[in-house]
Amino acid sequence: MSRSEDEDRKTATARARYDRIAAIYDLIEAPMERGSFARWRRRLWAEVKGPRVLEVGVGTGKNFAYYPKDVSITAVDFSPRMFEKARRRAEREGVRVDLRVMDVQHLDFPDDSFDSTVASFVFCSVPDPIEGLRELGRVTKPAGSIYLLEHVRPSGFLGNVADILNPLVVRMQGANINRYTVENVIKAGLTIERVEDLWHGIVKLIVARSER
Repeated sequence: MSRSEDEDRKTATARARYDRIAAIYDLIEAPMERGSFARWRRRLWAEVKGPRVLEVGVGTGKNFAYYPKDVSITAVDFSPRMFEKARRRAEREGVRVDLRVMDVQHLDFPDDSFDSTVASFVFCSVPDPIEGLRELGRVTKPAGSIYLLEHVRPSGFLGNVADILNPLVVRMQGANINRYTVENVIKAGLTIERVEDLWHGIVKLIVARSER
């Protein structure tokens, strides 16, 4: 199997997992959303600047409530069933957003299309996170910023536990709990402007920019 075929297979598997849980996804994460997730999302989007913004991994549209006013937002997701949940939520809540089914690893936008790009809890599940991050760097204007709200591999003993549990968590929910996302941002050729620890070294707000 070629590298391209292997990447396609991994992406198809990840897409199928999210299609499978789309109907109950919001229910699964409801306790976390009522806890810290909503606060972290609000914090993330308070920094985002337009006029053109791209959100990757829109999921079921959980960020809609925090979108800044007076900006043009395009939002994409690679799971058709998650996308459909987001589309219905946008209609129900009157959210103005250009929704598209699209894979962050292969964004169908020209270079320098957006003033800001945003992802929340996305790069834990992208099959090739470095390629996805490179794509964010490509479509973000050189003067723009890339905003990531991500959970990462914890340090010390908890990191070892995450490594052991990761295959089971991925199989059940599609998300990796042991990703080195800060390091992946650097490997993708992006420049980190700021990393803020939001929760015990596991949840981080990462602000980066393209080196182009």
